Amino acid sequence: MNPTYDFTDQVALVTGAGSGMGLATARAFAEAGAAVALTDIDEATLNAAVKELTDSGHRALALTCDVSDEDQVAAALDRTVETFGRLDMAYNNAGIQIPPSDAADEPAERFDRVNAINLRGVWACMKHELRHMRAQGSGAIVNCSSLGGLVGLPGRASYHASKHGVIGLTTSAALEYAPRGIRINAVCPGTINTPMVSDMIAKGELDRAEAEANQPINRLGTAEEIAQAVLWLCSPGAGFVVGVALPVDGGYVAR
Repeated sequence: MNPTYDFTDQVALVTGAGSGMGLATARAFAEAGAAVALTDIDEATLNAAVKELTDSGHRALALTCDVSDEDQVAAALDRTVETFGRLDMAYNNAGIQIPPSDAADEPAERFDRVNAINLRGVWACMKHELRHMRAQGSGAIVNCSSLGGLVGLPGRASYHASKHGVIGLTTSAALEYAPRGIRINAVCPGTINTPMVSDMIAKGELDRAEAEANQPINRLGTAEEIAQAVLWLCSPGAGFVVGVALPVDGGYVAR
């Protein structure tokens, strides 16, 4: 049984909220009583997600946004606060995977693309979330890193660089803003059963049986398990948790 939270009268923002971990987290925030701003670059999946929440009686706002574009990020945050009046919680989840590559052969364009979204995107979101939270003197931010932010793997140098960078952003900003009433942490998912992972399996970039075997719990994680970790990090129950990179990975990095 998952713990329950009461986020009534609070406002959450989730990026990459059209599917996978982002959608599961937006649902969880809404079910806990929060108004939720959902952002995604895919307008169709975003609108479907928001319709699902509003049809269930929740307050939800759709914001089409490319997180690699800081102007779009700033506009999405401003619209959130204009609509709901404040911002209490944020899960900076939007990210992409890239095909594995020999480090000597990977094109610069691929490195730039993965870092523009996975690292610069988190930086831009956190920056503009903090602008609003700083004025309030309160808030909680969770950035999405990865087990790839904690370990290395052959063929994954650029992706792992982006996810290691998220942890550096998180810990430094956490130290800066903890005295101002804002807690910042990161979650580090293992291999989670999401559309992105399904696509990797379909393309032959990931072997499902091998991925399951590499996690001591012997299965893939679920998007809902990541959502529960995010909600806990945003809740008063984690009120003394600052600057952590929390593995939610079935034991992968514990070995």
